[in-house]
Amino acid sequence: MRRTALFLFFLLVLLLPGQAAGFPAVLERAADGDSLYVRLQDGRSEEVRLIGLDTPELAQEWGGQAREFSESFCRGGRLELALDREQRDRYGRLLAYVWRDGRMLNEALLQAGLAVTLPIKPNTAFARRFRQAQEQAQAGLRGFWAQGGLEMSPSRFRKLHPRK
Repeated sequence: MRRTALFLFFLLVLLLPGQAAGFPAVLERAADGDSLYVRLQDGRSEEVRLIGLDTPELAQEWGGQAREFSESFCRGGRLELALDREQRDRYGRLLAYVWRDGRMLNEALLQAGLAVTLPIKPNTAFARRFRQAQEQAQAGLRGFWAQGGLEMSPSRFRKLHPRK
């Protein structure tokens, strides 16, 4: 029990913006709305998959807007990458919450109506906060919520249009 409490405390400290426990990075490019290529402080390049959300694919409606939003949010500044419990996905991408100037990109995409929540255990530290951000975007008719949502979920789109 004590070990779990210490882990949770460490996790919360790691996930706070501006904390030294994060990994500093600089954007190289946005592959799409929820995947970035960043350069870490040690010079390594990493592909990062944003935790807790799914954005439309580039070939899908709103896909270009989601990528542009992520690119604009991250461009020209120092990013902080914060990890959750599982650090990499099955494709080897780093799973992260991305912060800039005290704001989290993951949450900002949801607030703008350019993403849908996608909580995947065990990385659910901000799941409630993300759900609230999506609900606010829906109520405010922001992004694709202005047209009632996406015609097709990003996951369904990927199934029907697999990469070659």
